[in-house]
Amino acid sequence: MTGTLTVALPRDRAFRLFTAYGERDWARGWEPRFPQEPADDSEPGTVFETEAHGDATIWVVTECVPGRLIRYARVTPGVRAGTVTVELVDVGAETAVTVTYDLTALTPDAVAALRDFADGYPAFLRSWQDAIAAIT
Repeated sequence: MTGTLTVALPRDRAFRLFTAYGERDWARGWEPRFPQEPADDSEPGTVFETEAHGDATIWVVTECVPGRLIRYARVTPGVRAGTVTVELVDVGAETAVTVTYDLTALTPDAVAALRDFADGYPAFLRSWQDAIAAIT
């Protein structure tokens, strides 16, 4: 699933909003927990956990090009696993942010939930754009 949202900030400032710490500024309920407090939460190899909708998820930063791209591996044990890639591109004074979720259901029961997530993906990204717009 891939979609794009617009952030009314220059790319270098918008990037922080898509890191583990930065997402706390706009994503209700987003509270990453780090087994080891990182000096830089966008550094490849950084590990953190989240809990949302009753699912505990483990995240690992796998790639980072500061200001341009951050990629995470994520595993919700027994439910789904895959990657999330966030790419940022300057568009005048704003930033186009392309978010790609590449997920695999880990059980037959998880297939329908993943299909529902895919069906609602455009609205999901609109909610991100609206939440970010409310703080910028």
